[in-house]
Amino acid sequence: MKITKTLGAVALASAMAFAGAASAADDGKLKIGMSFQELNNPYFVTMQQAFEEAAKSLGAELVITDARHDVAKQISDVEDMLQQNIDILLLNPTDSVGIQSAVIDAKEAGVVTVAIDAQAEGPIDSFVGSKNYDAGVMAGEALAKALDGKGEVAILDGIPVVPILERVRGFEDAMKNYPDIKIVTKQNGQQDRAIALNVTENILQSAPELDGIFSVNDGGAMGALAAIEASGRDVKLVSVDGNPEAVEAIAKGDGPFIATSAQFPRDQIRVGIGIALAKFWGANVPSAIPIDVKLITKENAEGFSW
Repeated sequence: MKITKTLGAVALASAMAFAGAASAADDGKLKIGMSFQELNNPYFVTMQQAFEEAAKSLGAELVITDARHDVAKQISDVEDMLQQNIDILLLNPTDSVGIQSAVIDAKEAGVVTVAIDAQAEGPIDSFVGSKNYDAGVMAGEALAKALDGKGEVAILDGIPVVPILERVRGFEDAMKNYPDIKIVTKQNGQQDRAIALNVTENILQSAPELDGIFSVNDGGAMGALAAIEASGRDVKLVSVDGNPEAVEAIAKGDGPFIATSAQFPRDQIRVGIGIALAKFWGANVPSAIPIDVKLITKENAEGFSW
């Protein structure tokens, strides 16, 4: 998978940083913290695994925390990491704006800070995340194609962080190319399977002519899928993530779930660590590195994994 041409400019610096960091880690000097917005989600669990694998190869000491979607807890978690004298902070913010005070504190402590997956306000050193706007566009185009360019669709929204907002914006922009498709409602499933199931049931009841649903993530999409199947309605479903359970549902090829714009969480972590290490060892790094997404349909779902 192509990540982006930007990486070519920092590849050598990152490689040198890894080599230097390994040496520092041998002396017990390198400590890397990662604050997750949540770990009750296969997407972020995959990130955690990639983080642990990369750190093991460096011999670095790790500090991992789970904010459980509570920005106050995340700020406290970061403060605790700073007290533990971490060298690098990988930050997956649960609130892009609310986390700013913690980012400022990390900067003042001289800690290299890279935001992962979701942007963070404040003086971060770099941001590594998916092309979420593209993900929304891809999913929208797939849904429009499946509906032959006409019908009623709904948006199953989520928590208002930058990646989710960008996915919705991309989907809405894609729909503008199809004047015979109308977005009839946008409701918040909070990216949660159970909540999304209930919200989708309400959407189906309020929109008897509904033809399609865009979910901002696969967790919510699985709840929507259950509601659609229980209703017996012919409503097409598209989403974003590449969650193994969603890919399996798409691979069957005979149900409502027709496509997801897959992210690459392992790549985000690997690139994030590389950029952070490059900065730690004095390199100039890009302010943002976008990671490509890939549309998964029944034609290419078989064998795909994060």
